[in-house]
Amino acid sequence: MIVSAWQRNLKKYSNGWNLLSVIGAFAALLPSLYIVTGLFRSPNENWQHIKDYLLLDYALQSLWLVLGTGICTVLIGVALAWLIAAYEFPLRRFFTWAFVLPLAIPPYIAAYTYANMLGYTGSVQIFMRNVLGWNLNQAYFDIMSMKGAIFIFSLFLFPYVYLITKTFLERQSASFIENARLLGKNPLYIFFRVVLPLSQAAIIGGVSLIAFEVLNDFGVTKYFGIQSFTTAIFQTWFGMYDVESAMRLAALLMSFIVGLFIIERVLRRRRRYHASTSRTRPLSRRRLHGIPAVIAVVFSGLIVSFSFLVPVLQLMVWATWTYKEVMSAQFMGLLFNTLFISLVSIVMLMLFAVIVANVCRYQRSAFTLILSKLISSGYAIPGAVLSIGVLAVFISLDNQLSGVYEKLGWGANKLVLSMSLLMLIFAYVIRFLAVGFNSVEAGFEKIGNRYTEASRLLGLGITKTFFKVDLPLIKGAVSTGCILAFMEIVKELPLTLLLRPFNFDTLATKAYQYASDEQIHQASIPSLFIIAVGMISVYFYYWLGERNSE
Repeated sequence: MIVSAWQRNLKKYSNGWNLLSVIGAFAALLPSLYIVTGLFRSPNENWQHIKDYLLLDYALQSLWLVLGTGICTVLIGVALAWLIAAYEFPLRRFFTWAFVLPLAIPPYIAAYTYANMLGYTGSVQIFMRNVLGWNLNQAYFDIMSMKGAIFIFSLFLFPYVYLITKTFLERQSASFIENARLLGKNPLYIFFRVVLPLSQAAIIGGVSLIAFEVLNDFGVTKYFGIQSFTTAIFQTWFGMYDVESAMRLAALLMSFIVGLFIIERVLRRRRRYHASTSRTRPLSRRRLHGIPAVIAVVFSGLIVSFSFLVPVLQLMVWATWTYKEVMSAQFMGLLFNTLFISLVSIVMLMLFAVIVANVCRYQRSAFTLILSKLISSGYAIPGAVLSIGVLAVFISLDNQLSGVYEKLGWGANKLVLSMSLLMLIFAYVIRFLAVGFNSVEAGFEKIGNRYTEASRLLGLGITKTFFKVDLPLIKGAVSTGCILAFMEIVKELPLTLLLRPFNFDTLATKAYQYASDEQIHQASIPSLFIIAVGMISVYFYYWLGERNSE
């Protein structure tokens, strides 16, 4: 009896779909395991110096960045979400999607754009001196500081809070808010006593994504001279040539990330509100007139201007100065490299995402729950941390294959895999697998199981059912996952900088190199290409969302 039950379970979990899912989950977990082992290795002299004099500063700088950005993004994102969800005013439809556009601009591009604009020879101060006749104190324009970094992160990451909170308010809060209105409560009372408590879980979810993005950043902190954990990993790796100490720093940062993740889950679990009925309806918006309508338009316009229009227009002006110098055969090579590495990574990423999502749909068990968590874990790990784990994995593989390399005449100590594009593609797949998986999982939840069950009853297997029934129904979700993953890969900087093969550049790394060399104007063209990819991705994301909702 026990043996037969064990055989049934083995047969249940030993099909090809499960096998590929387990391989994908193991591959996603392997770099993290290598990073964790860094905590148990004997420290060297570099690590002792870092621990005694630098580690506390790294931790405090990272913590202030996360706290400052979190507070500012909540103030901006929740206010805009409430404005869009609860009120009707001129240009509201435009602002609804315009508030998402800042996600198309990577923070590191915004950082050097604003820093140059506000500098003594930048467009802002030149206008004030030459046109307005003002000669103000330079301290007012010093953005290259902790406050400046928080300003940049807040302006270009607030859409995470805005999107999640707006969706919640529009779909889940109508009865609570309208009951408060019927009781005669004023808008401020409703916002602070009803909207904020109701939205806490959504707000915490958005802020957690922002915290992960801030901790993942390298471009802003490096350019502004802020000693965060990510910049410390880069400096230890490339400055001291000490991979072991960099791995220990990565392990500590990953521990901090895990702690944030646990806190976020606990807070969201404690702050859940449930409607008294299963029937939900959208929140009815109130029309603003007169001065309130003007204030809403002006406030929204200022946010869109500073978070999107101003930096894009400035980059376009700089591009007109340098396009003859930058637009060359070398630039076409950068564009090809970016598109090639992105498309190959997306194919691999979506393949694993579809396989795992299909397995999780068929088998509701502890096995699939753990599987989905492992697959999604890579997105929460900063790129600099993940890159160290991936490098360790591939160096270990090269060591294991040294005998094969020697027989092929390449030399016993040859680094083949760890100097190839395969390592970078592997890192991209692990880092952004959660993006594709979440999109496909949402698509499966939307179509349900009735068509799949009918196909299985007609005698089709899992694979034939997937290709004949499921795939045509979830192609919109798959397309959404591809679009979001493409946008993330194109603008990813830390992973690409650390793991790219020698003499292999993308648009993101070239823009960063230009900015690091103080060639800000030359950086405008690769930056505009990255922003264009983001804008197109946002457009198609909204277009697919509206099409699927019809």
